[in-house]
Amino acid sequence: MRTVSDGAMREAQEIIEGAQRVAVLTGAGMSAESGVPTFRDAQTGLWEKYSPEQLATPEAMANQPDLVWSWMLHQARVMRAVAPHEGHIALGTWQKQLHARGGALDIITQNIDDLHERADAEVLAHLHGTTFTFRCFECDAPADYALERATEEQLQARPDLDQLTLDEPPACTRCDHGFLRPNIVMFGEMLPQGAMDEALDAVRSADVALVVGTSNIVQPAASLPIAASAAGAKVIEVNPNMTPLSEEADVYLKGTARDILPELYS
Repeated sequence: MRTVSDGAMREAQEIIEGAQRVAVLTGAGMSAESGVPTFRDAQTGLWEKYSPEQLATPEAMANQPDLVWSWMLHQARVMRAVAPHEGHIALGTWQKQLHARGGALDIITQNIDDLHERADAEVLAHLHGTTFTFRCFECDAPADYALERATEEQLQARPDLDQLTLDEPPACTRCDHGFLRPNIVMFGEMLPQGAMDEALDAVRSADVALVVGTSNIVQPAASLPIAASAAGAKVIEVNPNMTPLSEEADVYLKGTARDILPELYS
């Protein structure tokens, strides 16, 4: 349930009413409302004895490719099993209507799921990549790999499944010694420069930057609202908890994306 004041909501609605270019920055809180565990809450059942830092690194994948591949496939299956919520759908509708009148709504996300796309929205930049595309761990060539529908056993991965057989990652068909990995940014890796460049261009040309469900701590993504404000955009934050951005934003809407976004754009 939202707790945002009527005054703050009206102010935010007035800001976006005349906006022709909107940049939307989304983080883990947006996906969490669909049932996707936040990265640090994802360790359940079979995986609870491991930390993300142990698993989501290039070094871990080089040393234990079957363990890391199996863990990443588990995360992907969980993400694919949930559905977009009303906030995702509101953004997709808003994007189409702005486009129809010559404007733009650019979605920049730190999330590695495809919930925006499944809500019929286009994503300008996946800052941390996406777990549903793949490339070779060695030669970096893009690869075709179809994620199979998950079984209930795979989704639950309860402790009594600790004898679950780990899957080896498929071999790369472009080189003779590599294997596949999800096309995501692991710990210790740089963000894709192209995605970051597109994000910076979008926030610098925006009338409004809408920041949704992100802690505004992790760099360089946390610099994007600042860049938007410096270029003259109004900044609206939607989050149930205050962040380092909250006092600097033009409007802070205390609440969740699922509750706030449909009302913000209605």
